Amino acid sequence: MRKFLISLILMAIAYGVRAQTWEVGASAGLAGYMGDLNPNNPLLVSGGAGSILLKRNFDEYFSARLSLTAGTIAGADSLSGNRQFVNRNLSFKTSLQEVSLVGEVNFMKYIPSVTTNRYTPYLFIGGALTHFNPQATYQGQTYDLQPLKTEGQAQPYKTSTVAAIYGAGIKFNFTDSWNLIADIGYRYAFTDYLDDVSGLYAPVSSFSSPNSIAFKLADRGLTPGFPGTQRGDLRPHDTYFFINLTLSFTFISAKCYY
Repeated sequence: MRKFLISLILMAIAYGVRAQTWEVGASAGLAGYMGDLNPNNPLLVSGGAGSILLKRNFDEYFSARLSLTAGTIAGADSLSGNRQFVNRNLSFKTSLQEVSLVGEVNFMKYIPSVTTNRYTPYLFIGGALTHFNPQATYQGQTYDLQPLKTEGQAQPYKTSTVAAIYGAGIKFNFTDSWNLIADIGYRYAFTDYLDDVSGLYAPVSSFSSPNSIAFKLADRGLTPGFPGTQRGDLRPHDTYFFINLTLSFTFISAKCYY
């Protein structure tokens, strides 16, 4: 019995070694966000994104992917079809720098040049650390919004956040070890300030003067907002997403063939 168990363990280890492969790639795509300036449209694109990735394929079904991504998202009330948003007249643009680690699960057996399946849908879930810096342009000049404390915060909010990632895509092995991958992934950010908008209009006393740039960027409404009334949508988190097209190369060794 002991020899039988040892044989099974050795066979499992050998199978795992055979099946494991490394993969590298680069992506280009689109970016967007849902938040106080876009509360309802989960597919509204407002910028672009690019990334590089390193992936470990443990077997035909499971992979782990490490990615570095840079992107841009934006929003403007002036583009909204909602009269209340147009009257609020806020806008922002921010760059995103993200490092993420996700796990992938293939629906079908998939290793380029090894399995008979040339494509597979897949799901992924994971986490990210993201840096952001919302800005707004006023009278031809661009300002960083976080230091201005536009909602009267006692301290500026942090410009780094963690995010939960979830998404889906499809992989296609179009020749030898080369793959073409399309996916969409959402990031549930643990901040409500990707767009510098979250809560209520602050009283004038929160600012150095009514003529300060902080006050002017805090309330840009066609009709001024009243202190203590709603400025954001009061939801506790913003979400952003990337739609990527990835070209990757899988390093296949002789051990992968079985």
